[in-house]
Amino acid sequence: MKRHAPAPRLAHPYRDRDVIDSRAPRFNQVVVGALSALAVLTGWWWLLALLALQLGVGLVVGRRVCLPCLAYFELVQPIFGEGPLEDSRPPRFANMVGAAFLTVAAAAYVAGLGMLGAVLGGLVAVLALVAAATGFCAGCEAYKLGYVITGRRFVACPLPPRPGSAAQRA
Repeated sequence: MKRHAPAPRLAHPYRDRDVIDSRAPRFNQVVVGALSALAVLTGWWWLLALLALQLGVGLVVGRRVCLPCLAYFELVQPIFGEGPLEDSRPPRFANMVGAAFLTVAAAAYVAGLGMLGAVLGGLVAVLALVAAATGFCAGCEAYKLGYVITGRRFVACPLPPRPGSAAQRA
């Protein structure tokens, strides 16, 4: 059986930072969730610090230095093709929150507050794995809720039309 090549990408994974393949954050959530759970179960606080650093560097420098992003865009996406595009701001905010919680969790372990570190690291693990499994991202929803609280309406950035869509035919 001949395998078909995936359709060409609508968004460049590293340059088009306003949008993201919706499966990329899910992939990142699996990685962060699984490694956070491993860190909490083993007491490897340094792994929480490494995850926080990785998220932070990826947020500041871009997806090109985010190891889970590279794995997704270079290994997974070429096989399965680009998933539906979504606004990248909510997942980016969720990564900021995750990086903050992981940083505080690692610092708590270093300060001798292992229980606090475990609770915060465990919270990141649970929320990341729930988001990966269900698509419900607490950090993304918190980002959107921030708009509601400030009296603004969240409007997703314009997404490029899919080939053959009504927007292209018009």
